Amino acid sequence: MQKRTVFFISDGTGITAGALGKLLEHFPSTTFAQVRLPFTDTLDKIKLAQEAIAHAEEDDSHRPVVIMSLGDMKLRTSLKESNAYFIDLFNAFIDPLGIELAQKPLTGAGIAHSVMGTKYNDRMEAINFTLNHDDGMTNSGLEEAQVILVGVSRCGKTPTSVYLAMQFGIKAANYPLIPEDFERGALPAALLKHTDKIFGLTIKPERLHAVRNERRAGSFYASLDNCKKEIATAENLMRNAGITWADSTSRSVEELSAIILEKTRKSANA
Repeated sequence: MQKRTVFFISDGTGITAGALGKLLEHFPSTTFAQVRLPFTDTLDKIKLAQEAIAHAEEDDSHRPVVIMSLGDMKLRTSLKESNAYFIDLFNAFIDPLGIELAQKPLTGAGIAHSVMGTKYNDRMEAINFTLNHDDGMTNSGLEEAQVILVGVSRCGKTPTSVYLAMQFGIKAANYPLIPEDFERGALPAALLKHTDKIFGLTIKPERLHAVRNERRAGSFYASLDNCKKEIATAENLMRNAGITWADSTSRSVEELSAIILEKTRKSANA
């Protein structure tokens, strides 16, 4: 299998350049070593990046791939003196769009933050809400939640909640279904008030067994029999409550979030 190093180089946080890392998933026959170099905003830092690119080429015996987001033309030009395959966000997307709109694009670190304004602040507020309502930490303030994820422990609720908050500014709470809920055969009273916001996650028993075993190897909690029982009971509970759910076994947080958002939009329009 071919090995290639991929550099994500930006004059800011690198989030925008990093998002293009999804392109790598289309090439499963190559092993990618990812290197992130944020805040590369001076010629001295460009020189350090060039040295890292040269070392990677020597180690891999292939030129690296560089996904870059640099607003300063001098920095862009200097970096491209390296032997690499460049995916330049400005050359590929921003500059051509500027020509089409007959406008000179803004450049420099922090542009995404300044342009997004209120949306950025909304995302930060959503992230704080989500972290404070992770894993059933508190039922206070659930009326503010836009989505409440439920499911057995370790089925993917937390990463999905955080992704919804970070990418879409969704205030997402999550609650782990526990033995007391199974014995009662119903959701906690605090959640029953918000069934229109609830979305369930399930998972294949074998996958849940593997995930739990990494955390508490050999325990009853991680045993395959217990995983099977919990999942079957949780699905029956969600079915009786009229909750829509999705299987997280082979889905990424991006895919799960898309499903949840689609359900949320349908509920809002109902």
